[in-house]
Amino acid sequence: MNVTTPYCQTPAQPLLTATLFFQALSIFRGKQAAIMFLRDVITVILAGGVGTRLHPLTADRAKPAVPFAGKYRIIDFTLSNCEHSGLRRILVLTQYKSHSLQKHLRDGWSIFNPAIGEYVTVVPPQMRTGDSWYESTADAVYQNLYLLERNEARDIVVLSGDHVYRMDYAAMVHNHRSTGAAATVACMEVPIREASSFGVVGVDSSHRVIEFQEKPARPKSLPYDQRRALVSMGVYVFNAEALSDMLRRDHENPNSTHDFGTDVLPRMLTEAPVYAYQFGGAAGRVSVDRYWRDVGTIDSFYQANMELLHARPPMNLYQKDWPIRTFERRSPPARTAPGPNGSDAQLFNSILSSGVVVSGGIVRNSVLSPHVRVDEGAVVIDSVLFDDVRIGEGARVKNCIIDKGVYVPPGTNIGFDRYEDQQRFTVSENGVTVVPKDYRFDSEFDESAEPPKLSLNRQVG
Repeated sequence: MNVTTPYCQTPAQPLLTATLFFQALSIFRGKQAAIMFLRDVITVILAGGVGTRLHPLTADRAKPAVPFAGKYRIIDFTLSNCEHSGLRRILVLTQYKSHSLQKHLRDGWSIFNPAIGEYVTVVPPQMRTGDSWYESTADAVYQNLYLLERNEARDIVVLSGDHVYRMDYAAMVHNHRSTGAAATVACMEVPIREASSFGVVGVDSSHRVIEFQEKPARPKSLPYDQRRALVSMGVYVFNAEALSDMLRRDHENPNSTHDFGTDVLPRMLTEAPVYAYQFGGAAGRVSVDRYWRDVGTIDSFYQANMELLHARPPMNLYQKDWPIRTFERRSPPARTAPGPNGSDAQLFNSILSSGVVVSGGIVRNSVLSPHVRVDEGAVVIDSVLFDDVRIGEGARVKNCIIDKGVYVPPGTNIGFDRYEDQQRFTVSENGVTVVPKDYRFDSEFDESAEPPKLSLNRQVG
């Protein structure tokens, strides 16, 4: 049965329409037109994943709450995209170890005005449809259909809270409406060797999706480039009526895993128009960098942080009209100072956040989060240090991720002997050593050293 007609919102128009619309919109250099345009859209951010592959960074926090690039949390990138795109009605679906994430959203994202229908609302499992937690991506949205339907939204934007990228969702929503699609999937090209980790998309000449395979063992390449494939980014726009109908039928299917990529989209494209939207195109207000990262493993997380130190970083954090918002506690400026014995601090190609003090130490090619301290003679190389880490006198760390609140005692070496590091810490496949949050070293290392007194306003998580 062809059910295309009920889901078509306007006659299909050339994709050029979206580009022309946003070229005109960009003249104003403001967000008001986009905000008015998207008041009938509700955004759902999936933020309940366990993040097993990112352990131990996710031992006490959800993956979207993991710190990134010194001052941010991973979810800040998705939320900032929403803010700049005019998406102001946002539901964040949380589940595992959500306290740190909820606190961050409260402290950093209580910026919208509920009096005019704007909000960021945290929604843990309500168990309105049964006695289970969120079982998968589609099930999480299904369990909250009542929230979507009572708000009478025209379209639903579904996003993941654990990817790092910048994107103007308003351009995608307009493209979705101009084609009359039931669903629109944001897509990007990746090397064929990486495509098995994604949902692989096949499209016709009009960009209508004709095939969707979730993480295939042998992904299909692009017709014009055998070395690359078109894949889903996990960014969707759905017609609200179409989504509601499909999720209800999926819930009743005993053979479904209730996942968007595995079940919902493959079935939907056989019944209604589903279109692909090319990520990183000319439409929208974000400078084109085509940067998108799934920082779901220790190595990918580490590499994404290190990429920000390149002479020309692959993602532009400095676009003036697309800043990334986050929560920042009250902190003094970062500074360098001579050590007690007069040694000057040395800094090379690093990111320093507020409250950092390098007192006679050496920091090279590293990312330092707020209130990190590097003492005299200490050396930090190719490392990511989270909030309130202190590197004691003469200690050396290399190729490390050190989580919050860790005091590395004087003379300690981390990242120089893989076998020794593996006895105490997690060491990734590529040799990145991860020191877990609040780790305390054996007394043989620190019996003569007094650990730092942590800030009273230290962030939880």
